[in-house]
Amino acid sequence: MATQVNIGINEADRKALAEGLSALLADSYTLYLKTHNYHWNVTGPQFNTLHLMFEGQYTELATAVDVIAERIRALGHPAPGSYKAYARLTSIEEQEGVPSAREMVADLLAGQEAVVRTARKVMPVAERAGDEPTADLLTQRMQIHEKTAWMLRSMLEEQ
Repeated sequence: MATQVNIGINEADRKALAEGLSALLADSYTLYLKTHNYHWNVTGPQFNTLHLMFEGQYTELATAVDVIAERIRALGHPAPGSYKAYARLTSIEEQEGVPSAREMVADLLAGQEAVVRTARKVMPVAERAGDEPTADLLTQRMQIHEKTAWMLRSMLEEQ
């Protein structure tokens, strides 16, 4: 028998938070996988720059998915952990084949912005529930993804 969670957030709110965080986890994991794929497969004159940048991004995302999943568990709910679940929950589309380096940057920019939008949708739920730890996690994720999006966007601007 499971022990009841008694952290000052009612079950309905914890469930809504876990559902929102599960979507954030799915987006983050999907973006992690896509970024790692692009790290392996990028080519062209910007190879070294992009290879290293993508490595930094997927490394940060690998840490993030653990933090998000652990928050879902702290709220008393199971964290999704399968490709099937992530495919159902994510807002990020998969990319077929190996795009050009520029297309990779544009695709990752779209993914970073998608994660921000997903996190932003969960924030009102966290605020209504008085869930400061989740609100803090969401704020941190939005800051990181907005900064990364800005950097990717800057790479796409013409001289």
